[in-house]
Amino acid sequence: MNLKQFLFLSLALFCFLGSKAATVDTLNIPSRSMAKEIKTVVILPKGYSANTKYPVLYLLHGYSGNYSNWVKNTTVASLADQYGYMVVCPDGGFGSWYWDSANDRNYQYETFVSKELVDYIDQHYTTVKDRKGRAITGLSMGGHGALSLAIKHQDLYGAAGSTAGGVDFRPFPLNWEIKDRIGNYADVPQAWDDRVVINMIPKLLNNKLRLMIDCGKEDFFYTVNIALHDKLMYHNINHTFVTSEGGHNWAYWSRSIIYQMAFFNEFFNQPEKK
Repeated sequence: MNLKQFLFLSLALFCFLGSKAATVDTLNIPSRSMAKEIKTVVILPKGYSANTKYPVLYLLHGYSGNYSNWVKNTTVASLADQYGYMVVCPDGGFGSWYWDSANDRNYQYETFVSKELVDYIDQHYTTVKDRKGRAITGLSMGGHGALSLAIKHQDLYGAAGSTAGGVDFRPFPLNWEIKDRIGNYADVPQAWDDRVVINMIPKLLNNKLRLMIDCGKEDFFYTVNIALHDKLMYHNINHTFVTSEGGHNWAYWSRSIIYQMAFFNEFFNQPEKK
């Protein structure tokens, strides 16, 4: 089945189930590391019950975005309803790249997403409290964040993805306030090299993380995503890699989330290995 056929079938199924309605809540989740509350959207599939344990997809926004972007611009709530798992969309700050900053307490987003947020969700909802029931993905800055956090915390997440991810931002040394977070590339190149996803690939073991990466062919991150795919291939890391027409915009991301969420549904429902 090619990508167009897959998307057509996914859309048809979505329309068939379109009468369902997930519950969408916006919460203020405390962050001790940043001494503030972080707005977070939590999507519960219709029929959510405290007697059932639900997998969770953590879904990250891009640069200059916020916690509400995915719900406002895509069908993610209906897709959560369709597949029957939770989706959590935290605010990642303005240009945080989902890092912990050594010099700014207001930017401790690795700790928030992969410690404080996961703990909160597991404490307040009936979730699958295991890496087999957790996945993380995102767009652009959030695609970088999702892959980076998943690789750093492979004990926490069992699957990860990226759509149009900034998986190597070194070709853009003046963009997106990255130099404000970690310094100028010319002054501290090692700090940049250590943080790009493409350089984290040697930390992966084959099949430790289920991976899905996609990018539009007209996207300015297309070249670095091709390079990431090539490096994963070189290191014999199994992954799903999809390219199609599209740029760095919601027209593309609203399509890509359909097959991203189908991919994670398959992961969540895979039989346990004996």
